[in-house]
Amino acid sequence: MTRPAHAQAAYGRRLEWGLAGARALVADARPGDVAVVVDVLSFTTTLTVAVEQGLVVHPYPWHAADAASYAAERGATLAVGRREGLATGAVSLSPVSFLGVSGLERVVLPSPNGSAISFALAEAGVTVVGASLRNAGAVAAWLHDRRPATVSVVAAGERWPDGALRPAIEDLWGAGAVLAALGEDDASPEAGLATAAFRAVADRLAAALPTCASGRELVEDGFAADVELAAAYDVSTVVPVLYGDAFVDATS
Repeated sequence: MTRPAHAQAAYGRRLEWGLAGARALVADARPGDVAVVVDVLSFTTTLTVAVEQGLVVHPYPWHAADAASYAAERGATLAVGRREGLATGAVSLSPVSFLGVSGLERVVLPSPNGSAISFALAEAGVTVVGASLRNAGAVAAWLHDRRPATVSVVAAGERWPDGALRPAIEDLWGAGAVLAALGEDDASPEAGLATAAFRAVADRLAAALPTCASGRELVEDGFAADVELAAAYDVSTVVPVLYGDAFVDATS
């Protein structure tokens, strides 16, 4: 039986949620198509900061049993969870942990959402780009230069305790930041909604991000600095692109 086309297949600028949405968007991908993964709190923000420091970043699923051996095979440092990183000083999913880091060249950066989605898309036949609020404009400019026929923006979202997807407003804002910079031509209604959501909060991101559900969780857990870094809009020029199994800065 032929798989039906995704409902947004008629549009060149699309938006979906989570791993299932990402797979649906790229199921009929053509050479040159691009998937932009957005996980503001915190994978793609941490990815952006790490790439700003010149690191090569390997995405990987969260809590994978073989993560340590995967990192060792690549001569990479395995990033840890936020709390462990805070206690040990190791690099972690916290973007703050990568500020001013030295002595590292490669890192494996697992996360339950954005990193797992990026890893799953590695062999999907699309170019995978990591975007956050920090580098949304740079990503959009890079896309403008290349003019891909299809840009599928994947808002990673969060997860409920049972593993079900929880749409996260910060990822809608981050996706909208990229889509707004790309323009409204050939955008699906879903992409248009993300653009409108971003524009509604664009001038108060620093105040809004700490008050959304994911932001409040991090602030209350002692990671307010991570949220502050994530809310900094358009401050970065890096464009992390997944080449093989690792993100590198496409502008360097």
